[in-house]
Amino acid sequence: MAKDFYGDLRLGILGGGQLGRMLIQEAINYNVNIHVLDPDPNAPCKKLCNQFEVGSLSDYDTVYNFGKDLDMITIEIEKVNVDALEALEEEGVIVYPQSRVIRLIQDKGLQKQFFKQNDIPTSAFQFVSNREGLGNCHIQLPYIQKMRKDGYDGKGVKKISTAADFEHAFDEPSIVEELVNFEKEIAVIVARNDRGEMSTFPMVEMEFNPQANLVEFLIAPSTYSFDIQSKAESIAKKIANDLQIVGLLAVEMFLTADGDILVNELAPRPHNSGHQTIEGNYTSQFGQHLRAIFNLPLGNTESRSNAIMINLLGEDGYEGLARYEGLEEALAMDGVYVHLYGKKYTKPFRKMGHVTIVNPDRSLAIENARKIQSLIKVIA
Repeated sequence: MAKDFYGDLRLGILGGGQLGRMLIQEAINYNVNIHVLDPDPNAPCKKLCNQFEVGSLSDYDTVYNFGKDLDMITIEIEKVNVDALEALEEEGVIVYPQSRVIRLIQDKGLQKQFFKQNDIPTSAFQFVSNREGLGNCHIQLPYIQKMRKDGYDGKGVKKISTAADFEHAFDEPSIVEELVNFEKEIAVIVARNDRGEMSTFPMVEMEFNPQANLVEFLIAPSTYSFDIQSKAESIAKKIANDLQIVGLLAVEMFLTADGDILVNELAPRPHNSGHQTIEGNYTSQFGQHLRAIFNLPLGNTESRSNAIMINLLGEDGYEGLARYEGLEEALAMDGVYVHLYGKKYTKPFRKMGHVTIVNPDRSLAIENARKIQSLIKVIA
């Protein structure tokens, strides 16, 4: 790269939410010049970057004009105009993750085909073009229906239990997936730089909010056997290598009762399953993403302590200017780190922040996390 990453390099981030905010907090240490594009004039990144632009991430001209004078572009959300990114790449702007990777991951159907073509273990699946196609599926009920595009944070996913559910199913191109009887949802984040060097963060275990289908509680590192963790990390590395991605890749997986691992979905960016790395690991996922896209040596991903991450979601029944209950009491406890995302307004199940609880005693870390979960409430 002609420009030094620690001086005059202009880095654009598509998306100004909490992931961009935490990426900027890390990038400040490298003195990088940060430009952000987001449709929300009050986005969490607004006051932290060198230049903030309000505009659509899906509009070709907006994305192209935002990026044409930058040296490098990265993303914090996949729903961006890939055609504009391809044009920018052709003109010499570095885009990491690459536009072809973003295009594949934008479409869960293409993801599934990629898994099948590359012998990556995943659940059985079938494509349908609308809800009428559900009646002709060879996948047995009950099953999961996922919209191929535009699903995120639990949206765009439905469980179809009986034929009576067809009426309320998605009426657009979807994947029908076999319902996996899993023991635990797990994730591995892998980083890969342009030299092909790869490094994984230790496998984490996740618990989901049943109403919002969002990660609510995350435990790191995992206590599953070395064989299971090694297998999960090997799968993540294989996917990153097959994609030839530059940057971070979060690989969400199911662990079955038989010890099989099935890949669920991919995210080519910092991810909710890596927030605990800020306090819990020698290198955070945000620091590692920057190292990867700047083609620097990858950092040490070892855990420094047991770390539990809790998402702070907007309470059901509250919508409006956000208020936080229980923060003082939570911060009086040892090993508690609060991250508020700077979102002005709350609504039910909106991600408003996260808390990481670290403790050398794993059971005590989990116990304290459960206390925090009941203490802090995001209301209006």
